[in-house]
Amino acid sequence: MNLTVTQDNLYLFLPSKTSRLAEIISEDNGVNIVKALKMVYNSDTYIRLENEDSKLWHLGPVALYEIYQNN
Repeated sequence: MNLTVTQDNLYLFLPSKTSRLAEIISEDNGVNIVKALKMVYNSDTYIRLENEDSKLWHLGPVALYEIYQNN
């Protein structure tokens, strides 16, 4: 079994990473989840997250939120 994360299979991680990040943004900023998801998908953090070379996929939601806030 191949357990290597590549650009071709990274998409498997993105839904869980983005949904949890959106939940934190929603709670912290008092916006609904749809707006929070749009904020995630339109962010530099998401651009970096969907690039396997950045290795952001291995970070948890709190660390991703810190990166999101600093961009």
